[in-house]
Amino acid sequence: MKSLLLLTASGPLLILTSHESLHDQKLLEVLRNKGIGKFVAFEVPLSLARTRYGGHFQAVESNLQETDDLRVLDFDGQRIFQLFRFDELGAPNLKEQS
Repeated sequence: MKSLLLLTASGPLLILTSHESLHDQKLLEVLRNKGIGKFVAFEVPLSLARTRYGGHFQAVESNLQETDDLRVLDFDGQRIFQLFRFDELGAPNLKEQS
């Protein structure tokens, strides 16, 4: 499982996904189908997201099955930016899909 911070045109999203990589074509297709074709992504260490979100993380994680594509952990940009520093995140990945 991965935790990813996506900076999208409509705002930041913190997601949990069962896909192993941001480069997984199935994950990119799911995002594109949700209207997210262009974004900057940062991997968030799973243990850090688990610690910062506590019970909410556990609730979202328990609904994520191996066959599920993703779950939104948070869509409140202000809260996401308050909870994580840039130096805690992975390197930025730029994605632009047609």
